[in-house]
Amino acid sequence: MFTGIVEEIGTVEALSRGGGTPAAPADGSDARLTVRGPLVASDARLGDSIAVSGVCLTVTDLPGDGTFTVDVMPESLRRTALGYLKVGSPVNLERAVRANDRLGGHIVQGHVDGVGTIVRRTPGPRWDDVEIDLAPELARYVAEKGSVTVSGVSLTVTHVRDDGFGISLIPTTLEATTLGRLAAGAQVNIEVDVLAKYVERLLATDGVTR
Repeated sequence: MFTGIVEEIGTVEALSRGGGTPAAPADGSDARLTVRGPLVASDARLGDSIAVSGVCLTVTDLPGDGTFTVDVMPESLRRTALGYLKVGSPVNLERAVRANDRLGGHIVQGHVDGVGTIVRRTPGPRWDDVEIDLAPELARYVAEKGSVTVSGVSLTVTHVRDDGFGISLIPTTLEATTLGRLAAGAQVNIEVDVLAKYVERLLATDGVTR
């Protein structure tokens, strides 16, 4: 479980797919990532969960040099933007929340629902307004003034469309996350509010909706 409050920007140090060779995101292979993130690696243990740009991944190796290694299954590569990472790519990092921590963002599972595309970025005096396209079947779960996770960052929705939504990025978000670096055309991981999905499921089970 996470909160969508990014702790540091990490860097992909090494990447291999399908037994050690680079491959296209949709080739059906798995991947192994080594990420430099001194803060999140400082107290990590084997088997711990770390959100990498919003994707919950399990630590499989800890060399002790400020890096950690994770395995990424084909399903995660198909459903997220991790398949487009390269050596040197920046990634948002967050450790799993402790039971006694403040919930600064919102409940984030690290289970990405799909990939959105930044289609427009409008700089303001101290902030950026960003427009993101999203498949209608996912956009239906996004509500104005509700919460959404974009590449691991908990954000408030400013407005919604049938096929997307808008967000505003404050100076801290621009500086402390990868969202400050992304231009129009960039792919971002989207996790919608899990409560919306559970409500829909319960209503469907009761026969209220289909």
